[in-house]
Amino acid sequence: MYLDAAEHFVRAPQWTWYILFYFFFAGLAGGSYVLATLLRLAGGPRDEPAARLGFYISLPATLICPILLTADLGASWTRFWHMLVDVTPGDTGLNFKYWSPMSVGVWALLFFSFFVAVSALDTWLRDRGGRPAGILGSSVGRVFNVVGAIFGLFIASYTGVLLSVSNQPVWSDTWALGGLFLASGLSGAAAAITLLVRYRPDASFSLERLRVADAYFSILELVLLVAFFATVAVAGTAGRILPWLPLWIIALIGIGASMMGIRQPARVQASGESAAMAPVAMEATVVSVLVLIAVLAMRAAVIFSAQ
Repeated sequence: MYLDAAEHFVRAPQWTWYILFYFFFAGLAGGSYVLATLLRLAGGPRDEPAARLGFYISLPATLICPILLTADLGASWTRFWHMLVDVTPGDTGLNFKYWSPMSVGVWALLFFSFFVAVSALDTWLRDRGGRPAGILGSSVGRVFNVVGAIFGLFIASYTGVLLSVSNQPVWSDTWALGGLFLASGLSGAAAAITLLVRYRPDASFSLERLRVADAYFSILELVLLVAFFATVAVAGTAGRILPWLPLWIIALIGIGASMMGIRQPARVQASGESAAMAPVAMEATVVSVLVLIAVLAMRAAVIFSAQ
């Protein structure tokens, strides 16, 4: 079926795991690009390796999104193409509908993909050592990353907004989904970068910064999750989310594990990455895996509770 906004949001879409993972990777892609930009702009020179990991992560996470979306449409690339280009005889042209959240989201994903691809190429060239300033230069590159990060924030949050503007119980009963998906996406991105630090030891300097950032993202996620439960309860549709209690518990476990990063003392020392990696490797891996599972579980509970 075509994603006609009016039809799509009036009745239950009966989404499958394709959309679940689309929402998961969209949050990861946007969150990773935003974190990479923050590390590059607000961090020091030693945070650059972790920033590069973030730009690398955003590339495959972004590329898989249209594949999953197309699979949900019926495994036909022409249907995805029709979301971008109107092929109706006599009315051909770009198919942009500003009143359709899905149309806006697809076009935002397209523009974001451009920033992600250029940033990944820029990062690869910097890693090769041939072009220390990348392909855009230092000043232009920073502006480019900031604009890309704005699109990243939109991509990480719009999936939640997409649900909120529907007419489905649970989704339309709360205002918290956009912020909840954004906070969750940023938390998942910090966890993903942390997991890949083992393959790039020079990025271990940023481990503590990533852990603290993840903890604050999780605090925001918990606040918005409470708001979500409260607004759904007030609307009288809490019964729909109760059957998915195991998924909510998994999500809360991941959030709690991440929040421990604020109370625990720093273990990463500036004396050398090899010494710093040993005490945090196992703990960081376990927490990061729990966080990523929690990100997926929360999205699954939200999506399937309204269907």
